[in-house]
Amino acid sequence: MVASTAFGGTVQYGYNLAIMNVPTVNFINETFQERWGMYLEVYKVTLIWTFIVSVFSLGGLIGALLAGPMSIHFGRKKTLLLNNIFLMSSALLAVTSRTARSFEMIMISRFLVGINAGVSMNVQPMYFGESAPKHLRGAVSLSSAVFTSFGVVLGQVVGLRELLGCESCWQYLLASNAVPGFIQLFTLPWFPESPRYLLIDRGDKDACLKALRLLRGCEVQRSELDEMLQEQAEVQGKRAQQPWELIADRSVRWQLISITIISSAMQLCGNDSVSNNFRIFDTFAQHVVYWMPYLSMVCVFTYILSFGMGPAGVTGILPTEIFNQTARPAAYMIAGSLMWLNLFIIGMVFPFLVSGLGQFCFVPFGAVCLITALFVGLVLPETNGKTLSMITSEFHMLNFREQERTDPKSKQAHYQQGEVIHCIAL
Repeated sequence: MVASTAFGGTVQYGYNLAIMNVPTVNFINETFQERWGMYLEVYKVTLIWTFIVSVFSLGGLIGALLAGPMSIHFGRKKTLLLNNIFLMSSALLAVTSRTARSFEMIMISRFLVGINAGVSMNVQPMYFGESAPKHLRGAVSLSSAVFTSFGVVLGQVVGLRELLGCESCWQYLLASNAVPGFIQLFTLPWFPESPRYLLIDRGDKDACLKALRLLRGCEVQRSELDEMLQEQAEVQGKRAQQPWELIADRSVRWQLISITIISSAMQLCGNDSVSNNFRIFDTFAQHVVYWMPYLSMVCVFTYILSFGMGPAGVTGILPTEIFNQTARPAAYMIAGSLMWLNLFIIGMVFPFLVSGLGQFCFVPFGAVCLITALFVGLVLPETNGKTLSMITSEFHMLNFREQERTDPKSKQAHYQQGEVIHCIAL
């Protein structure tokens, strides 16, 4: 189920980041020459190319906002399946753009595939977190980062000039993202919907038990079902919250602060900038110390490895672990929107950091990493092996700490005189 979901999910995110190549730039100039008999200046081509690349992030932001309502209305699995409509439309536009002599179709294609990535990046971890048992939540959550990296590598391999990266095949390269989508469409229907969604949102206990038996491969443990029933009782009669309602809800204040800081740090830590621009180190230092390029490569790989082992995997699953069923879709909408918005900001700001700070351009990213690490260490409770009720209780002490300080009665124990029973059977 994890592999089937991820092939149409986070694989798409990594794959579509990697498949944009140089021949597409030449097509822009050719199109202008055919239409108006003129070649564009270099900066104009660069501007159009930058917009084609960046519109992917804009689509991702829209997709993150759509993920919440879609997952509530259609369910987690059906949302992932319906999400392929954006993907297939994108692939169709990309593969026909050359025949139509329209680079605008490539822009629309990138926007649509961005929507696909935005939806899947939010709904996939929600689906995983609601389906995995407690002791496997960490491993399942890290799979999102693993498949994202696999998508990047796959996109770079397919984009080689010997395969689809040549001048005559770039349109097929841009449309090749339909292949992972077809894999998901043919395999995911065989797997069940999220058990928590079936029980808590739809109130279908029989379907929930059937899904759990299929996913676990054995009879359902009573403790796991009791945990779900407890969460169902806590949210009984409540409808799914909207993002603005979540922001105004004091009982989830620190949960919201946590996902806001950590989701923003996912991009503001500069992982994409470091991995794509590590040659800056060589440019400024290699003429002073001959071994500096080797040290910079070690630093870059260590940085990317630590990012993949921690934030990349854990951040996506965090809203599932600290929000209940009614608040979870809205929490993912907020977290996903911040991730895509900050990705766009970093893409726009980083060139100015390079020109202004030179070899110190990565220092602000280091400060973000340090501040985020301190926040996680001091504020965020450990979630490993804990039920939602246990995690909520720890956050409750943070959310209402000021009230307990100002109201001394809340700290006092209240006793009620009971009945004395004499018994010798003891």
